[in-house]
Amino acid sequence: MPSDSARSVPPSLWRDADFRRLWAGQTASQLGEHASLVVLPLIAVLTLNTDAGQLGVLRAVGQAPILLLSLFVGAWVDRWRTRTVMVLADAGRAMALGAAVVAGLLGGLGLPALLVVAFAVGALSVFFDVAYQASLVRLVRRDQLLRGNSALEGSRSAAQIGGPALGGALVSLLSAPIAAATSALFFVLSFLSIRRIRRRESIPERAERPPRVWRRIQEGLRFVVGDPSLRAVCLASAAFQFFLAATMTIYLLFLPRELHLSGTAVGLALAATGPGALLGSLLAARLPSRFGYGVVLVSAAALGDGVMLCVPALHGPAAVTIPALVAVNFVFGAFGQLVNVTVMAVRQAVTPDGMQGRAAATITFVGMGLTPLGSVLGGLLAEGWGLRTGLLVTAAGMLASPVLMALSPLARLGRTLPALRDAPPPAARPARA
Repeated sequence: MPSDSARSVPPSLWRDADFRRLWAGQTASQLGEHASLVVLPLIAVLTLNTDAGQLGVLRAVGQAPILLLSLFVGAWVDRWRTRTVMVLADAGRAMALGAAVVAGLLGGLGLPALLVVAFAVGALSVFFDVAYQASLVRLVRRDQLLRGNSALEGSRSAAQIGGPALGGALVSLLSAPIAAATSALFFVLSFLSIRRIRRRESIPERAERPPRVWRRIQEGLRFVVGDPSLRAVCLASAAFQFFLAATMTIYLLFLPRELHLSGTAVGLALAATGPGALLGSLLAARLPSRFGYGVVLVSAAALGDGVMLCVPALHGPAAVTIPALVAVNFVFGAFGQLVNVTVMAVRQAVTPDGMQGRAAATITFVGMGLTPLGSVLGGLLAEGWGLRTGLLVTAAGMLASPVLMALSPLARLGRTLPALRDAPPPAARPARA
């Protein structure tokens, strides 16, 4: 019989075949998702010669499912088997991109087809991303969650590095249909890996009368709105994501058309955010407890967002602009990830266990919900004011996020996390007349 000390040491996750299948599938899925986020816009810019307004609409359509579906998906996935959700999402995304391949080979890959593909991939990505985060809790032991999350987060960071660079290279070196087919292949690999997971999930038993989704969503909204720190996180996140979406719409036009960079160079510049994010994760483990959570949040947001003001000032040959863009995106990724990890720690500290999922979904909904409008705004500014001026305006708008943090209770957080706040009672059912 093993000793108590031996039993206290959790077994290695890498000996667990089902975890390896989840990790491999999630890694392939993230690579496909991040590659397609670059492939579809670059196909529109470099192959279809879309203008700024059309590119803004394309990006908005791909981001719209976050606004339309995220709150509902968070409530639905709790009642489904995550393996089934992930497998169906992978199959759907592969089929959507496969349809783009067929349309391209037949000469019918136009903007309308790209809009349909972008919406389908975006919607199914919402399902997959929510499901894979919930799947780990059902797949491994509680004492393995930290290492499991670390492995999955490492995959996501690696995809942030490799996905944009791969997407840019595919569009630059290959034809548009082949680029879309290669992105679809990653979703097929994820499908094949995740469907081999054998462990049966333990999910809550379904009641005869299903819980009312709207009431659970309302409880999450009430909790977030009622907490000053979480309310500030929502406002700052919404401002950041809105102007980031506008900035990226112009950015994807500015690099190839104003700086005359190839698709490969664009992917390389975007990929620099990945190593920066890895550095930001390391800094987040030390800086808040040393300098204070409030100081780190405000200063990191100001530095990370402010560095984007350097991009509109770039001129000259690729030998000068590419290293400058890599440096800017590295700094942006490092301080952005530092803010993300610190904000997540604050959110988890003030949120009870039973409210964690709904609080996260609410903040994502509020923070990301305005991104389609931001993408459209970016396209309009680029058309009306020009790429360089439009990029300067939207990059300056991103500084609204650290300003909102500085004016909120977040700026006054010290070296320790705030205390846990009690969840509000469930919303009362209205009396009938």
